[in-house]
Amino acid sequence: MANINLDLDKYNGLVESIYEAAQNNLNWSVPLNQIRKLFDANYVTLILKSPYLDDDDDLGVMIAVGEDLKDKSDAQYLPYRYTLTPFTNQKADTVFTVPDIMDEEDWLNSSYRIHWCEPNDVFHVMAVDISTSEASNLRFRITRAQGAEPFSEEDKELCQFLVPHLRRALSINLQLERSNSLGSTYSKAIGRLSIATMKIDDQGRVLDQNLFAKQILDSADGLKMVNGKLAAESSSDNRELKQLIHSAFEHSREEDSLMLPEAMSVTRPSGEVNLGIVIEVIPSLNWANGKGQAEAIVYIRDAVAKSQANSDVIKKLFGLTPAETALSLQLTNGLSLEEAAEALNIRRNTGRAHLRSIFSKTGVRRQTELVRIFLNSVAALGYKDNDKDTL
Repeated sequence: MANINLDLDKYNGLVESIYEAAQNNLNWSVPLNQIRKLFDANYVTLILKSPYLDDDDDLGVMIAVGEDLKDKSDAQYLPYRYTLTPFTNQKADTVFTVPDIMDEEDWLNSSYRIHWCEPNDVFHVMAVDISTSEASNLRFRITRAQGAEPFSEEDKELCQFLVPHLRRALSINLQLERSNSLGSTYSKAIGRLSIATMKIDDQGRVLDQNLFAKQILDSADGLKMVNGKLAAESSSDNRELKQLIHSAFEHSREEDSLMLPEAMSVTRPSGEVNLGIVIEVIPSLNWANGKGQAEAIVYIRDAVAKSQANSDVIKKLFGLTPAETALSLQLTNGLSLEEAAEALNIRRNTGRAHLRSIFSKTGVRRQTELVRIFLNSVAALGYKDNDKDTL
């Protein structure tokens, strides 16, 4: 039986681990195992469902720790697909046990207990539905085997004591998840526009990069990495790049600075059009008093990179046929009409007929105008891939 007079050090350690878990879902095993030991429980589960998913086939995830799981020290992340339980529609943020909502005979005959609880040696259940402003109630369950002591009023009081911390931690976790999701969406949008991005520190060390940045660095055509630092192939460009990075971070440290991005052009040994670079320092928190690593985002635009536009999106945006869409993409990628016709294995006269139809549908008269409206359209944002870009 739990002791309401919880040792202060143990209480501080538990609360600290709860808030640590809020920052990283993989850390939930620590507080859940501490709670399991605190209540002499065989299982502790936290049932989460993303508030941004409405798919009934993906009801949520159950983070569980317990004696009979594969690794007692690790949390198991399991799909949760149970919609019909006797514990629904309970008062939010209020701890309850089975006797609070039904008599023993009803519980013994409950199909949920028979088909789900009994096979897992679960009989005594202490539960609370935790409310957050970001999601519907999140379910927290502590269980004991049938041969163990029932949960007491003292146990319920102690669990109730933890509810505010769990609620705040879960709210923080959901806000971070939403922020990360939003950041990922913006990152993918930048990637679909073929803009290479990387994160650097004030010494020019590359901390992170997306797929397009990696491709540019791997090609060593204008930019490269030397000992983990961003560098230009040309010695004069490299000196300017170092000065650009230094200036960007220096200006960011000045009070009342407008934080304007720094920019430069980098020549390419291949003779291709220069790379365009913009460096923007990530604003620091004023109250942080200069603590933490200063970082900046480097945006690199390769003017000769191929368009990543999705053909289906182009068809919908401009009302083109599949053949017209294919020709438009070839032209957007810099080919002449003759080169595009050859690449598509069509006759030049067929290509010209397609081009006249494309001009009519898009309202342009010249090929250069066509390329411009395609590059400036939202078509590239419809591009989908399976690459796990960062930034």
